Amino acid sequence: MLCSKVDLSIVIVNWNVKELLQRCLLSLGGVATRVPSAPATEVVVVDCASSDGSVEMVRREFAWVRLIASDENLGYAGGNNLGMAEATGRYLLILNPDTEVVGDTLATMVRYLDENPPVGALGPQLQYPDGTLQSSRRRFPTLATAFWESTLLHQWFPSNRVARLYHLADRPADVPQPVDWLVGAALMIRREAWQQAGPLDEGFFMYFEELDWCRRCRKAGWEIHYLPAAKIVHYEGKSSQQVVTAAVIRFQRSKVRYFQKYYGPGWALVVRFFLLGTFAFQLCEEWLKWLIGHKRELRRERVASYWQVLRSGLAAQGKQLDSGHLSAAGAAHRLDERR
Repeated sequence: MLCSKVDLSIVIVNWNVKELLQRCLLSLGGVATRVPSAPATEVVVVDCASSDGSVEMVRREFAWVRLIASDENLGYAGGNNLGMAEATGRYLLILNPDTEVVGDTLATMVRYLDENPPVGALGPQLQYPDGTLQSSRRRFPTLATAFWESTLLHQWFPSNRVARLYHLADRPADVPQPVDWLVGAALMIRREAWQQAGPLDEGFFMYFEELDWCRRCRKAGWEIHYLPAAKIVHYEGKSSQQVVTAAVIRFQRSKVRYFQKYYGPGWALVVRFFLLGTFAFQLCEEWLKWLIGHKRELRRERVASYWQVLRSGLAAQGKQLDSGHLSAAGAAHRLDERR
């Protein structure tokens, strides 16, 4: 699948999702045979110290893949930056391993970028395995978004106006459109836009890195578009489901870091203590349910998880916040809400 003149470089960062990665690569490998207009493509897989045999599987079954096997977990940003540094295509596709490419999606996206030079990044319509729509378009978050989206308030009021606007619920999902940013499960980027906006900020180990990059891309003068004619199946969150509490902590720390970076330390502190307050409330709620004997094993697990979140402090961590262009040298959800 490697070509001397590459239209598209696909970068996949993997951590312990061998079977999903295998399905993803099979879907990519079949593109050239079933789609006559398929772009000349290379695939770079960055494995972040998986222990499930992912590296051996790729070496054994996909000789056409350029494999980078890291001996440490570099995170989503670090892994993609490492892969991007090795990519040679004029277009770059960040692709999650828990995805499957549908039909002529890659050719459709490459053609759209060819025909629309102002567009620096492009995202397909993401779908769940059953074919239903998966939300992937976003406006940039406001301060209100910090309190009303992916928080306890969002659980209590799932149709609140702030979250609906953030998720572009006021716009149709079946027409091409410019957006502020797109979920990074599948994001095709023009090489010039990547060079101007810089690599992903590795201070975001996981979550918010694509939002931060899209914001820098827009600031550099590029447009970001959503293209529903291109479709990709996304199984969503399979790596993070392996370490749920750790994923919660990383998500919330990244949120605090984002608001610190763009709204300042004062608002970041307010957001941080609000989030800690919501987890303290949930811990007390689960403890009371345990006390009255309601599903005690489940309550014990949740109390332990919420306690870990509180102990973390949710302080923003990572590299310097004043730099949006971090070097890739040396590199690679929430708690279950069911009641």
